[in-house]
Amino acid sequence: MSLLSRIEEFVSWIDSLRADAVFGWRQLIKRKATSVAAILSLGLAIGACTSAFSIIDALFLRPLPIANPERLYGISLPGFARAFTYTQFRQMRASLKEDPKDQKELIAVSPAPSLDLTYNSEQEIEKANIQFVSGWMFGSFGLRPAQGRLLTESDDLKPGASPVAVLSYDYWTRRFARDPNVIGRTVRMGPDWRIGQSSKLFEIVGVAPERFTGTQPGAVADMFVPNTMHALVELPVAGLYQTYVLLPPGVAIEPVRDHLLAALHSASPDVSKAPKTLNVESAVAGAFGLRTDYRQAIAALGALVGLVLLIACANVANLMTAQATARGREMALRVSIGAGRSRLVQLVLAESAILALFAAAVGGLFARWSGPFVVGRINPPDNPARLFLTLDWRLITFALALTLGVTILFGLAPALRASAVKPASALKGGDDPHAGGRWMHALIATQVAFCFLVLFVAGLFVTTYGRLSNQPTGISAARVLNLNIITQQPLEPVVRWDQVAERLRNLPGVESVAFADWPVLDGNGYKTTGVSINGAPPNGVTAWNMNISPGWIGTMQIPLLAGRDFRPADPPGAVIVNEEFAKAFFNGQNPIGKTFQLTWEAMRGQRFEIVGLVRSARYRYLRQGMLPVAYTNFRDDKGRMLISGTLVVRTSGADALSLASILRTEVSRAQPEFRVSSVQTQQALIDAQTVRERLLALLALFFAVVAVLLAGVGLYGVLDYSVFQRRREIGIRIALGAQARDIARRVTFDIVAWILAGSLVGLALGIASARYVESLLYQVKATDLNALGAPALALIATAILAVLPPVMRAVRIDPVRVLRSE
Repeated sequence: MSLLSRIEEFVSWIDSLRADAVFGWRQLIKRKATSVAAILSLGLAIGACTSAFSIIDALFLRPLPIANPERLYGISLPGFARAFTYTQFRQMRASLKEDPKDQKELIAVSPAPSLDLTYNSEQEIEKANIQFVSGWMFGSFGLRPAQGRLLTESDDLKPGASPVAVLSYDYWTRRFARDPNVIGRTVRMGPDWRIGQSSKLFEIVGVAPERFTGTQPGAVADMFVPNTMHALVELPVAGLYQTYVLLPPGVAIEPVRDHLLAALHSASPDVSKAPKTLNVESAVAGAFGLRTDYRQAIAALGALVGLVLLIACANVANLMTAQATARGREMALRVSIGAGRSRLVQLVLAESAILALFAAAVGGLFARWSGPFVVGRINPPDNPARLFLTLDWRLITFALALTLGVTILFGLAPALRASAVKPASALKGGDDPHAGGRWMHALIATQVAFCFLVLFVAGLFVTTYGRLSNQPTGISAARVLNLNIITQQPLEPVVRWDQVAERLRNLPGVESVAFADWPVLDGNGYKTTGVSINGAPPNGVTAWNMNISPGWIGTMQIPLLAGRDFRPADPPGAVIVNEEFAKAFFNGQNPIGKTFQLTWEAMRGQRFEIVGLVRSARYRYLRQGMLPVAYTNFRDDKGRMLISGTLVVRTSGADALSLASILRTEVSRAQPEFRVSSVQTQQALIDAQTVRERLLALLALFFAVVAVLLAGVGLYGVLDYSVFQRRREIGIRIALGAQARDIARRVTFDIVAWILAGSLVGLALGIASARYVESLLYQVKATDLNALGAPALALIATAILAVLPPVMRAVRIDPVRVLRSE
């Protein structure tokens, strides 16, 4: 074939494609309601898929903006305690550096806690996420400063010797509007008792490059400081550091992992306590943090979104099949005048492509809103996740592939069916009144199976959130404010705290005030092992401790079961315990007046006398259950707790936060050395513990509603089409005396059978898939009646609403009019 012939053939194909597109557009305009329904259902599914992919891309796929990210790996300890101590890190790095020519590098990075900052003479405290990193990290990553200089290895040699800081580009932009004069300014960091950080002055020496925000996607560091400036860097039991290994080209990670494990074993004084293995993961897109915490949750949501997309495609495929069958005469005429099968397929696919393009546009708008909406609900408001959902080539490629995929998914089968029309049979009216019905019923069964699965998993997540958020906490969280207080230096005596509390008690709207180490249920805790009763050996149960002031029990409204609250005149060693403590160490007997000692190193030999017994209350986490807790008197601690603490204020008004600004001012007036670092409601702390569960429940419920709507539309469309195809048969039966119930039974029998079959398949898929999300659940199992009954009831209700209009239309058919038209 000559080149000219090929060009003419191509031009002819383009012209036919244009004509088919114009005809397809006219067909869509002709059926406005059906077209809009199809576009909206597909658009919703495409948008959800695109939004989910953008989050997955930002968390798991987008490479770190460093040199050679494919050679970076995350190394962690097995089990819950994944982080290394700095001692362990130094041991491993020293073993890698034994050969001066070895180019392997080990990098230690801490999480980025939110610490208090004050700039120069400014008195207002602000929060920033500070990350402690190896000084050689920036150089190893091949990064260059946007301003000033970056940290170097010389900044990270001696503990406390290099108080320098590098700002992230994002923080430099938000806080200083990219002012180059920020270089050389000083910032005071801390104090913060959580990491033992006293107040220290740091000099800002540079700004990191624009795209680098740390090694954990979603957790943007505002400031980088050397690891040796961490207050706990020399504490041998403080597991602080996430560790990365950067390999030279062509070096495998497995031998390096084994080498590091051997180094830990050789340096451990007790080999039996050394780790047995090390976990390794590729860190091309970062590691740890949200990637670990939300991996399963994002995967589960991605699966739900995919199912919703399949339901939408099956739904639109059913509508297209019904329309193609209704256009049987048109297709027969096209074949009769010489149209080939490929041309008919092209005709139907062109219409499907237009539909998919409009759906993709709707989906793009939905994804643009829903992506940030989901990310904004991943973390608490005071420390939100910050994922950069940029429009890059991966997202564009995914969107194009998705549009093409859904076009094929919902358009190819109807196109092939339409192209297989037999002209003689179609022009005579068709020899099979049920033509296309079996294929459509199979799609309905598929829709129902997927819908049941979505409803089943959504029910598990919603039940998990409901049960976790409604767990009894043992405290009254309503109207409680926690004022986190810091001081520039330890203050003696504790009377200062009493003076502040007394001043706040006299304010209008304040019901009671007390103080403690930290707010309950904020994740903090102090573990004490080795509780000895009457000199007996410890029983191995771990107890927990918290310093509180007199009145704290009443302020939190924890019921006092026996004994009394603390008194100002109590001698050192007075303690209040909860029911779990009494059960664990006194066999549930009344412990009032009894004593115990601690054998743990830091508190060895200390003797405590129990003066009160309270009902058990949650201590650290909602999922953790009730723990044995001993509440000690705040006044007994003469050092650590006097640099910071929490004032707990119960207000008389419903809106506790309305007093926040007044309380801040009054605290500083009562004691100028005191500063309010943050103000949190107790309910906000509790809500922060259900962020992941709330996210899963919210989105799963949304997808479940979408799935039900799509399934309902699909059921209605198929049954309506079935009634239309069988109108002559139904008319004859009515003319022969068939009752309305007989007509309804005949119309719905097949569809009900397919719904039942789809539900059984969905049930089997749901029970099989439950084990993959088991770690995300709380007090709910796949075999619970609620988990099984809710999807069934939802589908029954949807089926009833969907079949009623077609059934009513069927029983109202006028046989005379139908037979005349035939």
